[in-house]
This record gives sequence, C-alpha cells and structure tokens, in this order.
Amino acid sequence: MPAFTTKMSNIDKWLIFSILEPGFISSIKIACVFGSSGNEALIVNKDDEVYALGSNCSGCLGLGDSHGSLEPRKVEALCKKGIESFAYGSGPHVLAITSEGELYSWGHNGYCQLGNGGTNQGLSPGLISSNVLGRKVIEVACGSHHSIALTSDGEVYSWGQNNCGQVGLGTTTNQPTPRKVTAGIGSRKCISVACGQTSSMAVLDNGEVYGWGYNGNGQLGIGGNANQANPYRVSNLQGVVIQKIVCGYAHTMALTDEGVLYAWGANSYGQLGTGNKTNQVLPVRIATEIGRVVEIAASHYNHISAALTQTSKVYMWGQCRGQAVTSPAETPFHSLHDVFACFASPAVTWKPMELDVVLTNKVSDSVRLSFDDEETSDLKFNVDGKLIHVHKSILKIRCEHFRSMFQAHWGEDEKDTIDITQFSYPVYRAFLKFLYTDEVDLPPEDAIGLLDLANSYCEVQLKKHCECIIKHGITVENVAMLYAAAIKYCAKELEDFCFGFALNHLTAVAQTEAFNKLDEPTIKNFIVKAAKHGAFKY
Repeated sequence: MPAFTTKMSNIDKWLIFSILEPGFISSIKIACVFGSSGNEALIVNKDDEVYALGSNCSGCLGLGDSHGSLEPRKVEALCKKGIESFAYGSGPHVLAITSEGELYSWGHNGYCQLGNGGTNQGLSPGLISSNVLGRKVIEVACGSHHSIALTSDGEVYSWGQNNCGQVGLGTTTNQPTPRKVTAGIGSRKCISVACGQTSSMAVLDNGEVYGWGYNGNGQLGIGGNANQANPYRVSNLQGVVIQKIVCGYAHTMALTDEGVLYAWGANSYGQLGTGNKTNQVLPVRIATEIGRVVEIAASHYNHISAALTQTSKVYMWGQCRGQAVTSPAETPFHSLHDVFACFASPAVTWKPMELDVVLTNKVSDSVRLSFDDEETSDLKFNVDGKLIHVHKSILKIRCEHFRSMFQAHWGEDEKDTIDITQFSYPVYRAFLKFLYTDEVDLPPEDAIGLLDLANSYCEVQLKKHCECIIKHGITVENVAMLYAAAIKYCAKELEDFCFGFALNHLTAVAQTEAFNKLDEPTIKNFIVKAAKHGAFKY
C-alpha cells in the first residue's frame, strides 16, 4: 500500500495575505478568506487576538464600522475570547465559536441570519445569548443567508432565511432566533452539519444522513426535486456509515468511514466528478479510481470539489477557474486549501485554515536535506543489513532517548555504527526521518510498528502521527488487529476509534481472520463493550 504523508496548511497562495509582514504571518494560528470576491479575511493569532482585513462588505469584518482595510485591524470584541472556528455566508455574515462553546455573529442580517431576533446589520460581533441556545456549540455552518449550529450533546439549531425550508422547522418563514431542529431527527445525536446555498445537511452518529431545504438540483439526495421544510433521510446511503459531509453551492458530497466517496445534486460544471454534467438526485459513488479518500472539501460559495487521498494526493474537479472538470484531476498540491486558493471562483477557504506557519528557514531546510547524508553524517544505524546515516548532535537535540543513549557511560557513545534488531528498516528509517523533518511517511501497516517504537521511546507527537495514519487506513479486514494494537500500545483515542468502526461493521468484522486471531480476553472485553453500546439488542 502506498505511503500516507502528513502535512500542514499554508497561506502563501492566498493573495489577500500577500502584503502581510513576515512577523505577523508567523504568529497566525487560524485564518479564513470569505466574501463574494474573496476580499475579506479573519485571523486569530497565537496570542488569542483576532484581526480582520479586506473590503468589509455589510460590516462583515466585525470592526464596528464599514471601512475596508488592506492592513489587519484588531477585532476588539473577539480578542482573548478563545475563538476556535468560523463559518460565513455570502451576504456575508459570520459566525464564530469560542473554546467555551459560545457563539458570536455579525455582518449581513437582512434575513435574520445573525440569530439576534432582528434584521439590523451587525457591525460588531454580538453574543447569541446562551439562554437562547442553552448549549455548548461545537460546530457551525452557513448557507448564503441561513445558519446552523451543532451542540456538544448532538442537537441541531438553525435560523435565518427560510424561503425554501432550509432552516428545517416545517415552514418557509424566516427564523429570527436559533430553534432546535427535531422533525425527522428526533432526539438522536448529530455529529456534523453542512450548508449549501439554500439547503442543509446533517450526519447522525449512526452514519445516517438527513437533508432539508432547496432541492431543485437534487442536492438533498432524496430522489426528485421537491423542496423539504423538514429533515428527510437520504435513504440510498443505507448500508454505509457516513462520517463526513460537505456542500457546494448546489451539490453535496459524503465520505464513509471506509474512505468511499458519494456525490449528488447539481453537476453543470462537473462538480460531482461523474465524468459528465448530468445532475444526480440520488447519491452515486464516485472517484473509485483515486483510492481511499480521507478528507473532502466544498463550499456553498462555488461549484468546485476536492479530495485528499490516503496517499496524500490532492484531487479537484468541478468549476476550476472557469473550466468544467468532470472527473477528479490530480494536482501537485499538498493541501485542500491550495485548491480553493488557486482554482475556486471566488477564492474562499472551504473551512478555516489551521496554520503551522514556518517562514523560509535555511537552517531547517538544511537539517531536512542532511537526513541520511553519508557525506556529513557521523553515525550510522544498521537495520536489516541497511545503513541509515545520521548526525549524533541532531538526534540528541531532538530525542530524549538518544540524549540518554549518547552518554559517556553508555557503550553506544563510542560507536560509529549501531545495530538495531527490535524494529524493521522502514519503521526505524521513518522514525529517524521524523526527527529531521517532523513528517511521517509510512503506509498504515508499517505505522503499527512505528506506534510501538513511539510508545517505547515516549515520543508523544510521533505517536499522534501514527494514530492519524492508522485511522486513515482502517478497513473491515484490519480493524480487529488495529484495535488490539491500540490496546497494547495504550493509544486510547485510537482504541475508541477502532471500536466505533468495528461496531458500525460488526457482522463483517466478526467474520474476518483478524478478529478470529484476537486473544480471548480482548474478544471478551470487546463483546461486553459492544453489548453496552446496544449491539445485540433486537
């Protein structure tokens, strides 16, 4: 299986940030670009301060006025509030969530999309009163002029423009304040929400998908083109477990927990990736040729789609800078954000970018290039008869294990070649490369061995990288083995993830060779845990 490489987002492809000072850029933690022409931006820095720049249409920058600015201006009302994410409509209006689950809104409000009970434009961020929502908000989504919030207990609230039933309350009357969406969903827990221009989608914790609102292009995926004022189940996805859903202007994509991609809705620009321009009123499986998909992206602002595969390849299709691309096209990008910066019209972020900005740094570049460089190295590791050339000083700087190893009273400190027998060559080479680059480049089956190494060497960051790779490589056939490995290496988050996946596919998993190879205590504990989750109820 090809390798999966983890990478971070960057902002160098977004023109609106091109004149920012390098020092300011280095402080950015979260950034997003929005607006009808991609001319507005919001930034959260590492000191928990919020800045805005751009044309400030409808007061959407939250600065208290309608003046635009090429230079970042501080959004005082949001500073030191722990802002963690944003969502934005095309009015534009903006929502912001804090780490405490509080919700702020500002900008265009002609359709009550700010949820404050009125229609006056919001020049400054206003807190949507906790006695209205009464819950901790963990995710927000915006259509053109409506808003949706997901709470920590899985409840969905909506408000704003409702001419097509996109608020999901059974009427077509605009909704001035947040109201809980219950029809169809009932008391079941939702895990994710998304909005098209005038439509809404939700994923439940059992993998079911519901849609409501405008359906003229089939974007609800329920068959036909009738609008729905209440949530309606996408029944053609029965038998698969959806874990992620995104909406374009008038199309929808859904990703299963096995990395399979489905799409439906408008297709006049090829945004469904079916190889033609025919709309689909029911979900169709797409992009089978690109392999397992681990992330998908779309925005109600435009008609472009993008996907990241398990092998770290980024694909795009749809309206790409005016061209209709009807099948997934491989790009040289490393991030889905790059697709939207370079090819979307308008160029807006499909979700806020979480940044780990590194300015041009010749020292780090040199360190990266020096890995396994025979000419400059002063130490070799012999693994499975193959040599890996490294630098003792770098290993000591980067890893506590090597700081201890290379002490005068240890024999290894006098050697120029050290034999490694407990780990394989691919695993140990990946570990050493990680110390030089902060990247992990391994297929999921080898990541188990690297997880073992990371656990043995107490490398917490590396352990998280491994868990991410393993999650993206999980299948019905290997989940039992991965579940056992997670238990063995005390990776609780990975253990819970594997258990959830196995529970969703319990019948198939129980018939796999890997499940039959589990030791008796692990099987017993799994069965007890599954029973507590209702797996064996009639």
